[in-house]
Amino acid sequence: MVGRKWFIPWLWLSPALIILGIFLVYPTLDTLRLSFMNRNSTQFEGLSNYTYVLTQPTTQSAILNNLLWLVLFTGLTVGLGLIIAVLLNTVRYERYVQAAIFVPMAISFVAAGVIWRFMYAFKPAGFEQIGTINALSVSLGGSPNAWLVNSGPDFLPQPFQINNFAIIGSGVWMWTGFALVILSAALKGVSEEILEAARTDGATAWQTFRYIILPLLYPAITVVAIALAITALKQFDLVWVMTGGNFNTDVVATLMFKQMFNFRHFGRASALAIVLLLAIVPIMLVNIRRFRSEEN
Repeated sequence: MVGRKWFIPWLWLSPALIILGIFLVYPTLDTLRLSFMNRNSTQFEGLSNYTYVLTQPTTQSAILNNLLWLVLFTGLTVGLGLIIAVLLNTVRYERYVQAAIFVPMAISFVAAGVIWRFMYAFKPAGFEQIGTINALSVSLGGSPNAWLVNSGPDFLPQPFQINNFAIIGSGVWMWTGFALVILSAALKGVSEEILEAARTDGATAWQTFRYIILPLLYPAITVVAIALAITALKQFDLVWVMTGGNFNTDVVATLMFKQMFNFRHFGRASALAIVLLLAIVPIMLVNIRRFRSEEN
């Protein structure tokens, strides 16, 4: 495809490029433009929207919550997926357990939020508890707790609150199956000859895992961690369904929704969207660089 036929590959690519331009590039550029405009997008206001969103305590709190999601949600999901994959690797009923753990991925985020909202449902002491968590707590002699409202003891700083941990727990429940399936498939690709050679040399099970299996799983772990990190940063559904962002559980995406639809301030909502995009872009660049290095 050289010389006079240079345009032929672009003809094949043009449908995809047109779709990307209409549904991805144009909305992004238009959101960037709106982020410099006033409430009604009728007047240019410079960086005032960014100054507002980055200096407001509510935005700072939401950013801290997003960071907690990023660290805790990603770490717990990858860790649980890896542990379960290793434990199930040699058992006969592995596929059935994997299927059971993967089932939550088939549920929408909204449905999962509703399920866990019922799980955390709270009634004052003395009333019958309809929430599974509180019913279990009471049956064991404990007291019911308003998990989604309670921010915990006063010594717990933002964002280390009980309600944030409760919502993140529901997210971990949903995504552990995703991590498990990918890491289990990667584990199956580890050569049995390498493992047998390690055992022959006297390596313990932990040494085999630490120095042989884990390094070989790093590429798969990186893929899963990056996907989960992006999910954590753009988290919206679970928070909105379970608390509506109340009780200091807001994340950047829920603040953006409120500015857009509750306060009808398109400039600030667009600025929040750009802030969220800028937080996700570095992770995407790391992923692209990793793919290129693998190809090379």
